[in-house]
Amino acid sequence: MLRYFTAGESHGPCLTMIIDGVPAGFPVQISQINHDLWRRQQGYGRGGRMLIEKDEAEIRSGIRWGETMGSPIALGIENRDWKNWTKKMSAKPEDRDDKIAVTKPRPGHADLNGVLKYDRADVRDILERASARETVARTAVGSLAKQLLAPFGIRIMGYIRSLGGIAANLDGLSYAETYERSEDSPVRTADPVAEEKMIALIEECKKEGNTLGGVFEVVTLGLPPGLGSHTQWDRKLDGRLAQALMSIQAMKGVEIGLGFEMAQRRGSQVHDEIFFDPAKMVTEKTPRIVPTGFYRGSNNSGGTEGGMTNGSPLVVRVAMKPISTLMSPLQSVDTRTKQPTDASVERSDVCAAPAAAVVGESVVAFEVAKAFLEKFGGDSLREIKRNYENYLEQIKNY
Repeated sequence: MLRYFTAGESHGPCLTMIIDGVPAGFPVQISQINHDLWRRQQGYGRGGRMLIEKDEAEIRSGIRWGETMGSPIALGIENRDWKNWTKKMSAKPEDRDDKIAVTKPRPGHADLNGVLKYDRADVRDILERASARETVARTAVGSLAKQLLAPFGIRIMGYIRSLGGIAANLDGLSYAETYERSEDSPVRTADPVAEEKMIALIEECKKEGNTLGGVFEVVTLGLPPGLGSHTQWDRKLDGRLAQALMSIQAMKGVEIGLGFEMAQRRGSQVHDEIFFDPAKMVTEKTPRIVPTGFYRGSNNSGGTEGGMTNGSPLVVRVAMKPISTLMSPLQSVDTRTKQPTDASVERSDVCAAPAAAVVGESVVAFEVAKAFLEKFGGDSLREIKRNYENYLEQIKNY
């Protein structure tokens, strides 16, 4: 079973990732992981931390001569800001300094719930691990997962759908065109008109000491039908994707395909009709791995039915709330004195939704890779390829 764990605090020495269950023989390029880490650091509205860090992963085990060995993979990413926090985040008892304790929890953050749950006097014991700095680790893990999927022609792309209520017009663009244009945008959108408005809104919020959220979309192309299962609740791929995406810091909603819009329509306007034509041309909007002859006239379901992929593009949208650290802080209560106060202010971003789209890519990639290996599992790339090709032949001749 493919699984991973991360460890590390926002201002600790490093972030550590252990990925278990990766079969042998997969080519891995650390440069691709580092490129995704760089992509995560970009985006209009990011804060000063991005000027300090240069996130680069180091392979510490599990890969030899550019290939996985079948053993657990360990990655590490240095926190360059650690040098400014060596005393504040020290593991040594003699470095304790209660005078620097954070006692003013931020509305919308894990601060207050965390100190109550873990019985801590200093909010920093909670906020360090709850910080979205942890998404650096998840981006690295997901970037590795993308490389597990690449030999099978599977591609995953994330971009902004809306930011602060400003929607991008993506009509007439293919998924690939949307993604490629978004890669050149400081707010990761393919709509230059919306981009200009989004940047102006970010600037306005920055002057106010406020923050912004947004909605990003992640599309996966090249998936065969049958990943996931209808047989148990925890095997449904769409459910697993929703849980994984909601676990990203600041995410508050997930929809697949038309999502909530489906609730506003009649069944005849929602469900993707099935057709059969062995000569049907394969296009990006109605892709099939093999010419089974079955295809759908639309993709309102977003590529899943009954908890399984159906061969259409997997389309997931995620809503990110505004970041909870405001430079013009909201009202709070000092946990030590119980008196009203302004919430604490940590160095933060005005808007991180463009970066969240990159994190979302990685989270989707890991869940898809996990489901893929469950379906075609083996101990090596060659064994998995044989299993995969046999399955394609099976459904081709259905």
